[in-house]
Amino acid sequence: MVCAPSPTPGGSSVKADPPGTVAEGDDEFQPPLPVKMVIAGGFGVGKTTTVASISEIEPLTTEASITTVAAGVDDLSHTPEKTTTTVAMDFGCITIDPTLKLYLFGTPGQERFGFMWDDIVEGALGGLVIVDTRRLDDCYAAVDYFEHRDIPFAVALNAFDGKVEYELDEVRWALDVSDHVPVTVFDARERGSVRDTLLVVLELALARVEEAEARAATEP
Repeated sequence: MVCAPSPTPGGSSVKADPPGTVAEGDDEFQPPLPVKMVIAGGFGVGKTTTVASISEIEPLTTEASITTVAAGVDDLSHTPEKTTTTVAMDFGCITIDPTLKLYLFGTPGQERFGFMWDDIVEGALGGLVIVDTRRLDDCYAAVDYFEHRDIPFAVALNAFDGKVEYELDEVRWALDVSDHVPVTVFDARERGSVRDTLLVVLELALARVEEAEARAATEP
């Protein structure tokens, strides 16, 4: 797998080596390599929208209506039109090229559903933490989760109403994330924007795998 520079500023793309594992003259079909990626973040930041925007299949969602009791717990001040919330996970997938397919798992945003995270994240090669800059505090738990488990991740600021409240450097400082963690802006409603952001995470995950393989090759 070869990572290539993006033709668009601030984005990234992946160029795949042609599959060469099939013997000459063999017409056996080789399915794409499955890669699990987690879409995380606080309540109402756009996780379900992100999965729905990019998935090539009808996304699986576990949405439930927001009750009066839940409305008293979850902050709806910035998302007054939100009437449902994810109570288990979102699922979708996207084929990057003939050799690679991403399986996307969106986590529930509320702390009371945090017990599900370990099961959802199991086997993931990377994660995307979506941030609403109007509510930075809501994403701290997701950032801490990926950092403590040493899972490659990127931070993506969802541009609600086409804008974000802070500059990228300000958000990086506020979240106290390392320099190797990409921080970018995207629009969860736009397929192309979601694609470019997911490719940033994919490149991180592939680089981690390549590093691990290189270390293993040098060990006695």
